[in-house]
Amino acid sequence: MFSLKVSNTFFNLLKNNQCNNIIDFKQPFHRWLAPTLKELKRRKNKLDPEKPVHRKHFLEWNYDTELYAFSKRLGERFDNNLLQSVFTERSYIINEEEKQKEVGIEKPLIDLIDNRELAEKGSSFIDDFVKRYLRTVFPKLPEEGILEIHRFLTNIDTLSNVSFHIGTSELILCSDFPVEKSTLANVLKALVGAIIESSGENQAALFVRDFILTQLADKDIHTIWKPEDPIKLLKDILSNDGIDKIEPRLIGLAGKNTILACFRVGLFTLPVKKMIGLGFGETVDIALKMAAQDSLRHLFNTLETTLIPFNLELNQLCSSTESNLFINEWSQKKLPVRPTYYKLHQLKITNIN
Repeated sequence: MFSLKVSNTFFNLLKNNQCNNIIDFKQPFHRWLAPTLKELKRRKNKLDPEKPVHRKHFLEWNYDTELYAFSKRLGERFDNNLLQSVFTERSYIINEEEKQKEVGIEKPLIDLIDNRELAEKGSSFIDDFVKRYLRTVFPKLPEEGILEIHRFLTNIDTLSNVSFHIGTSELILCSDFPVEKSTLANVLKALVGAIIESSGENQAALFVRDFILTQLADKDIHTIWKPEDPIKLLKDILSNDGIDKIEPRLIGLAGKNTILACFRVGLFTLPVKKMIGLGFGETVDIALKMAAQDSLRHLFNTLETTLIPFNLELNQLCSSTESNLFINEWSQKKLPVRPTYYKLHQLKITNIN
């Protein structure tokens, strides 16, 4: 009863316009707004998707400012002309010359330098540095594995992914847009070449380490380098050390004759009878293959729990002339004597102190 009286009093106040200064019942938008937006959305969905537009077509675009901001984001110092040549592809210069010829200019003049020389310098430096870093971090890994990981880090997909995520795609001057992967990778190589000319090889090495080598941070080395027959590879390597025979043994099983079967196989050397590997699998063959892979991980010191150091500098790496042992000559007696990461770390701490 009380609520009814309150409601009557409230509506009486509304009729007498006594609370216009308290409540405003004006609608903030028109009734036709929602149906109109829905109709525009429906018509837009019928059309083909919009083509991506380069940011240089926007009014607020300032190329010199963007180049300056890019260098500051990376924490590097570049000459403006050198940095502009990093992002200038040969196809862009050819396209601009053709445009000038179309308007009657017989000898077009383009005051730009393309990035071909910088890309060649950066590419050779990346190849050399990545190999040296991998050989230093993985001294026991065969050279075949080093080369396979090197191919993974320097292929177009990896380099273009790094180049895209540091913000080069909007700054590249080329004839095509969106920018192709090969162009993104080429610009990243040219950027490394520009760092070499601006700040030296030590600073370029830090850039390659921080942006390219760190692509291994969440990777398993043996998912990149996959030997076709790990059992045969293990036998060949052990034979170089005088171990001619290995014996697999079933040391555990669970859920036999079910869809959740699990076999546990261990590999032992004879006649010492020392276990060198352990593997699991839903069949004995799979468990044996996994045990062979586990043995190779222990031999090459590439266990899944091994953390790759990403704080080595150029002067701590092995020389360019050194290489790891190939599979056909791999032996624990022939392994190169190089300082391990622990020794390098202790040496660095000693020098700081």
